[in-house]
Amino acid sequence: MTAGDSARRELALSSLGLDVDPALDESVSATLAAVETALRDHVSSADPLVAEAARHLADAGGKRTRPLLVALGAQFGDPSSPKIVDAANVVELTHLATLYHDDVMDEAAVRRGASSANARWGNSVAILVGDYLFAQAADLAATLGTEAVHLQAQTFARLVHGQIAETVGPRGTDPIEHHLRVITEKTASLFATSARFGGLFSGARPEIVEALAGYGETIGIVFQLSDDLLDIASESVQSGKTPGTDLREGIPTLPMLYALADDDIDASAVRLRELLSAGPLTDDALHAEALTLLRESAAMKRARETVRGYAEEARARLAPLPDGPAKRAMESLCDFIADRTG
Repeated sequence: MTAGDSARRELALSSLGLDVDPALDESVSATLAAVETALRDHVSSADPLVAEAARHLADAGGKRTRPLLVALGAQFGDPSSPKIVDAANVVELTHLATLYHDDVMDEAAVRRGASSANARWGNSVAILVGDYLFAQAADLAATLGTEAVHLQAQTFARLVHGQIAETVGPRGTDPIEHHLRVITEKTASLFATSARFGGLFSGARPEIVEALAGYGETIGIVFQLSDDLLDIASESVQSGKTPGTDLREGIPTLPMLYALADDDIDASAVRLRELLSAGPLTDDALHAEALTLLRESAAMKRARETVRGYAEEARARLAPLPDGPAKRAMESLCDFIADRTG
């Protein structure tokens, strides 16, 4: 089985445990299969090195959540429109490009269970391959028309603003508000464009397209926050990385920020703040202690409540959409993403 086959099977809605209409599941799965096939063409190059490096992350699989949102959004128009597969590839190519750049900035050694591009080919090649994938996304967007080009460029600008904000830090602003703004710009903006593209290029009505974009942005926040909680809560590699990786590397996540902002004088809360204030927890014993305290903390409970609140907001964004299997699937997706952290 190839990586592409794995990604297609993983992203059938029914395989996520969602109770979905069989016809909807078949339609979405067919779209994702076509996206996966086309993606291999879009990451190709006549230069062998560029081709190998550009295929690296695409072949490693991934959730393909953004193409999934395109496919679901398309259900409110004509999901068989040939533009849908191209639109989904625009957002996935954009996403892949950001991963190459992120790994360079984070000095990451592993991505999706394999050596990162920067670890394998060096920072310069990884950056340039990311640029190549951005160019491929822009070229494909041009075939969809000027509106697609504008939307892709505007989304890219938001991604960059989010990355800059994350890089420079809060700079005197509230750390929690800053963190949520980073997530909205760096992650949720592309989710919003994904859902918007699905409605737009399937010919859905303008008010439907706007509702889809609002849903996409909010579910993107849920997705990133729940990923961060999963890194703490998981006892396995369910999150795709060793549990507590963010804690070990000193990367602030919402539970950590809530814990640091807490003024509880309970001994465990005080000790947790002391550990988190020390920065990256590279010592195994201190890391294990902090992870245990964080899992059992009021901050973790508060973070879960925040995720659930955003999930309910995402559900509310669907109100203008007509009832039917696609809307119900998107509602179920809210619960699936929010509840995976336990």
